[in-house]
Amino acid sequence: MTVSPSFPAKTVPEFIAYAKARPSEINVATSGKGSSVHLAGELFMSMTGIKMTVVHYRESYVPDMLAGRLQVVFSPIPTIIEQIRAGKLQAVAITGDARSPALQDVPTIAEFVPGYEAIVWNGMVAPKNTPVGIIDQLNSAINANLGDERVKAQFGNVGSVPKSMTPLEFGKFVADDTAKWGKIIQAANIKVG
Repeated sequence: MTVSPSFPAKTVPEFIAYAKARPSEINVATSGKGSSVHLAGELFMSMTGIKMTVVHYRESYVPDMLAGRLQVVFSPIPTIIEQIRAGKLQAVAITGDARSPALQDVPTIAEFVPGYEAIVWNGMVAPKNTPVGIIDQLNSAINANLGDERVKAQFGNVGSVPKSMTPLEFGKFVADDTAKWGKIIQAANIKVG
């Protein structure tokens, strides 16, 4: 959760109070309708009862954030980490369930809005009928790579945290995440196309 430096609210509680006093006056950027950036903002609005004006972008929202035409974005850290480090944007809170190694002093939204979590993740998949032995071999190699200290450091530098899982754990994670965001999409009546 990042705001332009001139935005008056610098904490999650201040942001919520400011937004409640000014319904729909805050412009929240997205990277397109139905994107993870959009859904993270919708989840925040649904959990806090605030209303913001959603502004969808096909191209980067960063220039308008830097210019102050947008007040907030729920962006993946790697997209804006350099602007935060340069003091051009202000990190208010982390959308994940833990503080970021790249922004250790920035609290999570969940510290103020219990249960809030919105993460962007990447995973490896294989065709449906791939033999179990090959899946296990791939999983073992991927998890070994993610456990390498140099790999962890590279991910951590841009605010990402690698997480090893078994194929069953990853399948459950995908199913749970799909169900969670399906409810938000339905509640916000988001239709892409």
